[in-house]
Amino acid sequence: MNKTILVTGATSGLGKAIAEKFADANYNCIITGRRKQRLEALAATLSSNNNIKVLPLAFDISKKEETFNAINNLSEEWRNIDVLINNAGLAAGRDAFDEASLDDWETMIDTNVKGLLYMSKAVIPLMKKNKKGHIINIGSTAAKEVYKDGNVYCATKFAVNAISQAQRIDLLPHRIKVTCINPGAVDTEFSIVRFKGDVQKADAVYEGYEPLHAEDVADTIFYCAALPKHVCINDLVITCLAQASSFYTYKE
Repeated sequence: MNKTILVTGATSGLGKAIAEKFADANYNCIITGRRKQRLEALAATLSSNNNIKVLPLAFDISKKEETFNAINNLSEEWRNIDVLINNAGLAAGRDAFDEASLDDWETMIDTNVKGLLYMSKAVIPLMKKNKKGHIINIGSTAAKEVYKDGNVYCATKFAVNAISQAQRIDLLPHRIKVTCINPGAVDTEFSIVRFKGDVQKADAVYEGYEPLHAEDVADTIFYCAALPKHVCINDLVITCLAQASSFYTYKE
């Protein structure tokens, strides 16, 4: 019987690449996101290219009621979730603390922290019932060190790191694995969102070196999920060769 993965933020970037990677490995996929058309298009592609089932769920994980309704109303065939990928997240703005937008801060906290908490809280009872499961939270190198003008984005990723550690401890009795994957620079829509549609400014982030591609991170996540039952990668940082940390990137 095929295993089932749930991926949040699957309409683009890392989430889309993760869904494609696991679908290629014959996982049935629950994919979530806010952009319904993109989600349904991805579902159609995944199901036509692979012998799997795909369930697209369009909702906003930062909305508590929407998240719990989506999970609580899953039909029986979709309630055996083997892997939860808490991928949905964003950076909004890059400004000094005293100049940053409160709306940007709230958007990042609501999505990166609250959304991850809501989804985890909704799915964990299903995993507990099955006495197995794997939660993979997408952090960042920003979870390891704060950089200039990163303030609240970094804080949200520090929170993801702390939440992952707490989940790992508290869920041990239920045989639920918890992994935190912390990517560096990845060439996705991330910077376009951060700079609010300024493509020129977003492209400049990746000039002079080859960043990670979404498929690189998806491959790493799949490796972690495919390990034997008794093995768990707790915490993993992945960067491109040109990047040593959030601070140091070698550009030619």
